[in-house]
Amino acid sequence: MTAEPPTTLDLALDDRVLTITLNRPDRLNAFNAAMMAELIAAFDRADADDEVRAVVVTGAGRAFCAGADLAQGGRTFDYAARADRPEVAQAAAGGGVDLGHPAVRDGGGRVALRIYDCLKPVIGAINGPAVGIGATMLLPMDVRLASETARFGFVFTRRGITPEACSSWFLPRVVGISQALEWTLSGRLFDAAEARAGGLVGRVLPPEQLLPAARALAREIADHAAPVSVALTRQMMWRMLGAPHPMAAHRIDSRALFTRGASADAREGVTAFLEKRPAVFANRVSADLPAFFPWWQPEAYE
Repeated sequence: MTAEPPTTLDLALDDRVLTITLNRPDRLNAFNAAMMAELIAAFDRADADDEVRAVVVTGAGRAFCAGADLAQGGRTFDYAARADRPEVAQAAAGGGVDLGHPAVRDGGGRVALRIYDCLKPVIGAINGPAVGIGATMLLPMDVRLASETARFGFVFTRRGITPEACSSWFLPRVVGISQALEWTLSGRLFDAAEARAGGLVGRVLPPEQLLPAARALAREIADHAAPVSVALTRQMMWRMLGAPHPMAAHRIDSRALFTRGASADAREGVTAFLEKRPAVFANRVSADLPAFFPWWQPEAYE
């Protein structure tokens, strides 16, 4: 899928399902700047490729992602003190640090926002420990399935920092404010059963069943749902989480239903149902999203 293979990921496209595997097993798939850039690029490519109908994200080895790579020791989160973050000096030009400078931006947040903007459904297959950014990057994914061996931890307060990757927005919406606060204030680790009970994951499966279940769900979408309808539905659901009134949803529902109702996909979907055969949807995400999309105005980083 790319002229330059990524160094921290493995990408495999099979039967219209793109599997993104975090691939630093010797570091328990710890997150670093290269992984951030390569994840963003992988989702860019997924959106641009009409052969990709769904995305599965998992980890190589025994972990999903153990969090930020701590190779920098005590300087791990002190970006201004790290030799590998020279761009941060730009934020301090002319004296005090400009906290609105793009160089200050959280790398996990950039990944979370890219997943949020994705036009394809994203399924997390959590095969082992998912801690810190390993837990927060899961939140903008649409469905999360966990192995019985998975462990989770929003451990930021135990590292002397705060939640990142836009998780103060995502986590309360996914699990509710009280559950979000219990997990983030304590920073404790918890198992897959508790994650399921708290609403963080939808299913807990034996390890050998995890990827087959994730891919089966991805194939269900890829094989039977209209790609443009999937892209619109995904964004409608996520964007409406912040809407102040149901009228906002009514406006978008009406525009989407009107435009999609006149599409070749809608005619095919109804005809295929009446003829009792699988539908063959012709519209493509790359070319056939309606003119009103995107209906929101993304805010610039300030």
